[in-house]
Amino acid sequence: MAEDPQKIKKIAAGAYDYENDPRWADYWSNVLMPPHMASRPDVITHYKRKFYQRYIDPDLVVEPMTTQSTSKPAKSSTPSSSSSTNENRPSQNAGSTTRATPSSTPNSTTPLRWDRQTIQFSVNAWVFVVAVLAMFPMIPKSLSNRAYRLSLLGTLCSSLYSLYSLYGVTISFSLDLSLWLSFLAACTNTCLQKPRAWNMQAVQVWLQSVIATKDFIYFIYCLTFVSSNLQLRFALLPILCRSLEHSAKFLKRNFSQASLYRKYLAELCVWVETNTTTLNILSTQAEIGIGFLLIISLLSWQRNIVQTFMYWQLLKLMYQAPATSGYHQNVWVNVGRTVNPLIHKYAPFLNSPLSAIQRWWFR
Repeated sequence: MAEDPQKIKKIAAGAYDYENDPRWADYWSNVLMPPHMASRPDVITHYKRKFYQRYIDPDLVVEPMTTQSTSKPAKSSTPSSSSSTNENRPSQNAGSTTRATPSSTPNSTTPLRWDRQTIQFSVNAWVFVVAVLAMFPMIPKSLSNRAYRLSLLGTLCSSLYSLYSLYGVTISFSLDLSLWLSFLAACTNTCLQKPRAWNMQAVQVWLQSVIATKDFIYFIYCLTFVSSNLQLRFALLPILCRSLEHSAKFLKRNFSQASLYRKYLAELCVWVETNTTTLNILSTQAEIGIGFLLIISLLSWQRNIVQTFMYWQLLKLMYQAPATSGYHQNVWVNVGRTVNPLIHKYAPFLNSPLSAIQRWWFR
């Protein structure tokens, strides 16, 4: 008689050499749990099986981990005796009888709670659909324009909510142009040095905690385009990559056992997770390309000098902020390798203006 395939898979998962797999150390370091739980052998075995299911054998079925210890199910095997004991000693066994009721075992963890991650996933999934709709060439122009603004507003709200939930929002933003420009300049200077004393003292403390975050950068990014009459569909590409990455991570973390996910979304989510660097490079190249498109747009009737200056301040911030500096500096190095020889050979008169721009850029 053939053995149960799942039993063989569990034996293979238990015999796998986790210590020599660098992915296991990274996976285990990202599991958040109380210290007393992390030292339990059954907890470690459970997460090893989940790791084995994710990276080695997706067909392995991992049962939900129970919160009871191995000795507690024996006490709850006789309902009559346990109920009488619970009546006499409610303070000791109230928690175990509550866990032993059939209505609260596996079904208590299945409903999706509307926590911060779930709200962010809902908004990001909605932004992804709307952004794809806005970039689709066969969509009517009126619908495409509305989808363009809605995708920017959705990402703006998602970034603002993330800033509020993680850091708190202690300031109110003004639409005055002079204040907005000084605000962006102060954001850029904060990345390199300790902020100077200036007239927005409340903003100064808050900026120190949020200036290096991607949420803050994308908040300014969306605010720059949503308030402009110039609509660049190309500007939705970084938003599309961001929403796709966040949505795929949430789906894989919370719905990896669902049949619909494993049938339709598993390959896409795995591809997104393994190509996160590629998506970030693509977003960076799009962000820098948008800066040059805005400069070219100054020659058209849709020119917006203020928006162009604000966006290049934002690019300067992206170049200096730790969350995005790695990708931006790499792309700018490649741009310099391509453009500088051409300028020296065919347009040497541009060397002086470029030197002045570089001094402003690294200031």
